[in-house]
Amino acid sequence: MDNGMEGMLDTYLFETNSLLDQLDEMLVKDEKIGDFSSDDVNEIFRIMHTIKGSSAMMEFGSLASIAHHIEDLFFYIRDKGIDTLDPEHKKELFNLMFRSEDCLRGQVEKVENGEPLDTDMDSFASEINGFLKKISGAASEEPAAPASDAGSGPVSAPDSLTPAENLPDDETAVSFLHVFLDEGIGMENLRAFMIINSIKECDVDFRYYPSDMDTNSQTCSTIIEEGFYLSFDDMDMAAKAEDLLKSQGHIRSYELIMVPEPEPEPKAEKTAETAGAPSAPAPERKEAPQKAPAAAGTPVKQNLISVNLTKLNDLMDIVGEIVITESMVTSCPELDQLNRDSYDNFMKSARQLRKLTDDLQDLAMSLRMVPISGVFQKMNRIVRDMKQKLGKDVRLTLIGEDTEVDKTIVDSIQDPIMHMVRNSMDHGIEDTAEERIAAGKNPQGEIVLSATHTSNEVIISIADDGKGMNPDTILAKAREKGILVKPENEYTKKEALGLIMLPGFSTNQTVTEFSGRGVGMDVVKKNVESVGGVVSLTSEEGRGTTFSIKIPLTLSIMDGMKVTTGRSIFTIPIANIRQSFKITADEILYDENGNEMVERIGGFYPIVRLHQFYSIDTEITHLEDGILIWVETSDHSFCLFVDDLIGEQQVVVKPFPAFLNCFELKNYGIGGCTILGDGNISIILDIPSLHTATLEGF
Repeated sequence: MDNGMEGMLDTYLFETNSLLDQLDEMLVKDEKIGDFSSDDVNEIFRIMHTIKGSSAMMEFGSLASIAHHIEDLFFYIRDKGIDTLDPEHKKELFNLMFRSEDCLRGQVEKVENGEPLDTDMDSFASEINGFLKKISGAASEEPAAPASDAGSGPVSAPDSLTPAENLPDDETAVSFLHVFLDEGIGMENLRAFMIINSIKECDVDFRYYPSDMDTNSQTCSTIIEEGFYLSFDDMDMAAKAEDLLKSQGHIRSYELIMVPEPEPEPKAEKTAETAGAPSAPAPERKEAPQKAPAAAGTPVKQNLISVNLTKLNDLMDIVGEIVITESMVTSCPELDQLNRDSYDNFMKSARQLRKLTDDLQDLAMSLRMVPISGVFQKMNRIVRDMKQKLGKDVRLTLIGEDTEVDKTIVDSIQDPIMHMVRNSMDHGIEDTAEERIAAGKNPQGEIVLSATHTSNEVIISIADDGKGMNPDTILAKAREKGILVKPENEYTKKEALGLIMLPGFSTNQTVTEFSGRGVGMDVVKKNVESVGGVVSLTSEEGRGTTFSIKIPLTLSIMDGMKVTTGRSIFTIPIANIRQSFKITADEILYDENGNEMVERIGGFYPIVRLHQFYSIDTEITHLEDGILIWVETSDHSFCLFVDDLIGEQQVVVKPFPAFLNCFELKNYGIGGCTILGDGNISIILDIPSLHTATLEGF
């Protein structure tokens, strides 16, 4: 695929997925109130028309066919009015539209994955047509839909049209519609032709200019600069076309231009000189057409563009290299050879460079930040489908939808959030309203999905007001499966609840379509940890369960503390550090197994010697000679023993080469690496996995 076609495909996928997300949100909202608004009916018609046209343009027949049938359905509903449908028909329409959306998404996913599309959509198309016949009152009645065959392609102009060469020569026209498209949408000639063809499908007779827009890509520039024209021989046709134009997408503005009546013919008794003169005023009539006021409520152009995520990744890589290079320049040892004035001047420029570098870095990171609302809104559909299949009355409450997270992280946490919402619906909320009433609760269950963020991380919680979890039941199940690593009476409540994160753990007695709480939770934990996050949960029996996910705002650049152990330099994420301190020999404590511990603010924390764990030679082996760094992750806190602190520095996180993947470095507390200003490589410690590797079962 050449770059041009690849760019068109990216534009198509972005636009179609955005429209389907908009459709899903609209359907969920309308189903809650049990009815479609007239505005939503028009919007669904527009969405399907856009998907139909763009899919046909890309030659995705199955997508175009289904969208075309739904467009016909909503053309009828829009024409007759949504109020003509009884409640039962509206309920059936909601179910049909949700299945239509799933069908369209399935085909779009095949396009994204490079798989062949389905060629036989007759069964589903017949279902849509059957519903249309049902609501129209009789199977033989023809719906007031666009006058094109349901299976025909949407982008072929009737052969009978023979447009004039240019607008000024269209002498039979009584009016024109002058249309301008949104700026920067791309493929303007094809989008204009899609609009023209859509209006023609509704039995409107007109001519259009440029007349070769569908075959001549050079007309793009003309349409961008001068717009395109529709010419009419009949004012009724112009009025009908203007009404249809309001439902089209990507239109910035339009105006109706009226052509005045021609001057009356001169009387026969006039002299030959007088009779030969009427050709003079003709140009004046065309030079000063009467313009109708611009259409009210025309869309306002938004200064937004879509950018391929790969380009943003490349930008972040370049910014990261700039950060590293800037650090290398400012820490160059040759600077010590400069005299005082030269050194001061250099450092003044370096500080300005650092400020600009920080601003560039913040800007580049902000470009990748997207609201988490897209993920949250999709959970409405999950809850809706499970309500019907499980027969539970549950409402989903969303809080903090505007919270922004790195695009890569958003894509990674969608599945974990979906698993947690499903588990809350299936296993958390009571099976019947009677159970909830007996427990003194509202008959309708509630799941609260919320997001907040601190300075460097986002906290997402999924809380239900269901029956909660019993730690004793979980421990008993774990004992049956043989996965306990210590006696049951030594497990705290939090540790017992954490057992559901182990692979294959479930408290459900039977396997259902959505499974029980715990099935898939090990995958949830793994996916969240893969983006540097942690998962924790709390539960009160009879009160409900809350899952919490803590994830970093971005994965590319982080604030770290550089420390030394022997000749090695490690970087510890600032987000995990609570305190650094020195101790004396009499402050060292030992547990019953002889492990070193230290007391801090009323708590006792184990000590991990980095030089011992990584087998690093160092002269500093006594705790009082080095530094202890108190770190925490999720529910765990411990202290790292290092030789010395170098200082805080913003570092660029670099992944390890692929050939090191076989060593599973993550299991040894190593999360990545970074290049320091002097060119050396520093290992970035992954505190959660380091705790697991050194203190599991401590």
